[in-house]
Amino acid sequence: MTKLTHFNQSGEAYMVDVGEKAITQRTAITEGFIEMLPETLELISQGQHKKGDVLGIARIAGIMASKKTAELIPLCHPIPITQVEIQLSADDKNNRVHCQTTVKTNAQTGVEMEALNATQVALLTIYDMCKAVDRGMVIQSVQLLEKEGGKSGHWQR
Repeated sequence: MTKLTHFNQSGEAYMVDVGEKAITQRTAITEGFIEMLPETLELISQGQHKKGDVLGIARIAGIMASKKTAELIPLCHPIPITQVEIQLSADDKNNRVHCQTTVKTNAQTGVEMEALNATQVALLTIYDMCKAVDRGMVIQSVQLLEKEGGKSGHWQR
């Protein structure tokens, strides 16, 4: 049986010590989708939604969320984020919005959680803004696509 390294001898959770790890440039790229009715996607794409620029507001919400990750995930380290880029694009063929987030830092630990949080909150914001016209929207496939940096190096889905 593998011992979980995030628990001490008494079985209490603790934050992993990253103090001895090297400060390196680290990047994480994540994606996710929100599927909706074609009419809802058209409202968003045409900028006709009564609440305003849905994708612009979702982008800002995602950026803000990336900076709040350590406040929301109990054992997540607060890290200095150097860049957040959120790309939101309409996929008319599949009636959904695609979100791809890239987060970068120069730190002792990675930014996967920050990128995943940003993607999820950007998609949740779209849901919140559009729920009055489409309660059946589905957020799906939020996942890490790629990470770079640190001791473990490069990983790609």
